[in-house]
Amino acid sequence: MTTLELRSGDPSDSLVTPSAALGIFRRPLATTGWKSWVFTVDHKKLGIMYGAVAMFFFLLGGCEALLIRLQLAAPDNTVLSAGLYNEMFTMHATTMVFLFVMPMAAAFANYFLPLQVGARDVAFPRMNALGFWLFLFGGIFLNSSWVLGGAPDGGWFMYSPNSSALFSPSHGVDFWVLGLQITGIASLIGAINLIVTVINMRAPGMTLMRLPVFAWMQLVVQFLLLFAIPVITVALFLLSFQRNFGAAFFDVEQGADPLLWQHLFWIFGHPEVYILILPSFGIISEVIPTFARKPLFGYKFVVFSGAAIGFVGWGVWAHHMFASGLGPVSVAVFSVSTMLIAIPTGVKICNWTLTLWGGKLWFTTAMNFAIGTIVLFTIGGLSGVTHAAAPADTQQTDTYHIVAHFHYVIVGGAVMGLFAGFYYWWPKMFGKTLSERLGTWNFWLMFIGVNLTFGPMHILGMQGQPRRMVVWPDKLTGDGFFNLGFWNRVASVGSFTIATGVLLFVINVFRTARKTEKAPLDPWDARTLEWLTTSPPKEHNFDSIPTVHALDEFFHRKYEEVDAEGGSRLVKVKTAEEVQAELNAHPDEHMHLPSPSYWPILLAFSLPIITYGVIFNLMLSVFGAVILLLAAFGWVLEPSVAGHDEYDPPADSGDSTKELASVG
Repeated sequence: MTTLELRSGDPSDSLVTPSAALGIFRRPLATTGWKSWVFTVDHKKLGIMYGAVAMFFFLLGGCEALLIRLQLAAPDNTVLSAGLYNEMFTMHATTMVFLFVMPMAAAFANYFLPLQVGARDVAFPRMNALGFWLFLFGGIFLNSSWVLGGAPDGGWFMYSPNSSALFSPSHGVDFWVLGLQITGIASLIGAINLIVTVINMRAPGMTLMRLPVFAWMQLVVQFLLLFAIPVITVALFLLSFQRNFGAAFFDVEQGADPLLWQHLFWIFGHPEVYILILPSFGIISEVIPTFARKPLFGYKFVVFSGAAIGFVGWGVWAHHMFASGLGPVSVAVFSVSTMLIAIPTGVKICNWTLTLWGGKLWFTTAMNFAIGTIVLFTIGGLSGVTHAAAPADTQQTDTYHIVAHFHYVIVGGAVMGLFAGFYYWWPKMFGKTLSERLGTWNFWLMFIGVNLTFGPMHILGMQGQPRRMVVWPDKLTGDGFFNLGFWNRVASVGSFTIATGVLLFVINVFRTARKTEKAPLDPWDARTLEWLTTSPPKEHNFDSIPTVHALDEFFHRKYEEVDAEGGSRLVKVKTAEEVQAELNAHPDEHMHLPSPSYWPILLAFSLPIITYGVIFNLMLSVFGAVILLLAAFGWVLEPSVAGHDEYDPPADSGDSTKELASVG
């Protein structure tokens, strides 16, 4: 009989010790319905919630982008005022970077890292829940600026002195500074949690060189976050104290240097680019071998090149500052380092291409998005290498050429890679397969739309159209191929093409949710451990923790190498169902499941109250601090109780047997 250890706080349970009856300090029941989501510490539910909230912010940021392109679709346009336009491009970039790409990567990491390493959960489940709620409340706090005096208007980089109270007197910048501090705490908590999970909770036999590439790339990302978030946190504290308490960290009149902000921001900001892109590199490194029907070419090269990107990424930040007068030595050093970082990136592209070469390619939607990611990221990378040449970069800085490069990397690379993950892992997460027909339209509209939107921006930038320009005069449109008006209209049409593709994805999600047909257990003939359990995975992930014997363990359990004429070949000897039944034949004893808790959400809720108080009234901060202390003490005093009782797993746990539970 399997013993499933759950933690509960039901004071009516005869097994609960007297300490559990401490009123508000008791644990909430492990129930179904909305409470099972609000109080959950299950990494899979938290991953889904991360993804749902991030997708909402993606749609919000997309609407902001469409308004920007509407404003630029015609000369001397008046769709947006100059002030609102500044707020719109600031919030668009902030939303897409901090509230979509980063948390969507965290969604995949939360859901799949424990499954890929053969663990039952993350190392610190309640801290994991705290990270999600901090992200949600931080995003809400940041966007509440729209209705509480105006959104931030200094650009996502928030350069000084434009971010000072003199040039940005509204509270928008304060919302930006404090909101990013809240979401930064969420990222830091998540990074520590996932690092410990990967290092300490791997299944038996899961050596580092047997980790899936997705797990490796996420591990590199978490280390980048661990060291990058404190840098931007320091910068945000300095700016917050300058705006709200009279400090002078970036004030030239008082002897300070505004370039200090640029250095602090870009020391964070360039590793941030790899924080955004490496999770997608990991995703397509799982998708391509699966649908090419062959192992990833040069696994170790892909792993170490990812680590090299993370390491070298710390030495390229000042190429964002070539126009600021750094001096010839600094410019030369950072030019060389920027050229060097293209090498490990190129290694990955070569490995993916050689994995495709000679493979039996299966062009599913996930595969299309993975290949599209390679193509579009390569275009963005090539335009990025030109910025390593300081004279060219100096000319291109603050033109639409930079916008083109950045969006080819982030939209063409990071976002398209995330969509590959959606289509690849959807059957695992929800037990249903997204429509391939709608998915194909989704892919082609987004792929064409990215090129229509950001391709013309190379031309606009080389013709000198500045970034962040609210209008372009009709008299400066130019003639023929260099007509600024024509290419601005093409870019605007492209943005709506992308939006149509995203809309089809949303329709696909809702149509799939309504259908009753279940996906096969192993629809793609996959390779890694997350496919070794049910779809969706059981509440405890695995009935029996698998022992790992090789890279791509799940694949090698299904296939064996047999001798044949002309050499050996792989033959499928077991189905996924047979492999799973074999694993579950001897379930583990005493499975531990983390307890639900309401303290993470209460503690997270206290931070926006404190930050609202910083902006409007410090007494509100005192009230928020009281809630924070209450939540912290509640977290510590939340009782732990022991005993045994019968437990029927929730219907969505994927378990059909009645198991013995431990209230503890």
